[in-house]
Amino acid sequence: MVKPVLRARTWSGDCWDDPSEDALFDLLSEMNLRHRWVIVERLDTEPAGQHYMQVCLNDDMSCQVEFREGGQDFHFQARVDGPFDLYGHETVAQVLQDWAFGRPRWRDALPWAPWPTPADAH
Repeated sequence: MVKPVLRARTWSGDCWDDPSEDALFDLLSEMNLRHRWVIVERLDTEPAGQHYMQVCLNDDMSCQVEFREGGQDFHFQARVDGPFDLYGHETVAQVLQDWAFGRPRWRDALPWAPWPTPADAH
């Protein structure tokens, strides 16, 4: 049996192994203020649990996208203005699909900024 490379999880706890590009698009389409997030984790990279992209819908219908490629120093975020269903969905779906399928253009698609560390809060 072949081990999955990607795993998508949603707010409901449902999981999809090796989701297609269309499945990723559809998972983002289902987001709303009650069902706010989708996480896609890369399962073939060490350290485990440290390589993912997460999309979260904010109260103002903007979207927070974050990715992590290892430790805390490799954790970044970007905001996509809303309303998500009108303006952000296509952009975020393309970024998530490109990341999941190893196409490098996702890196320049959003204005990524470092994720704040606990030391940044002081």
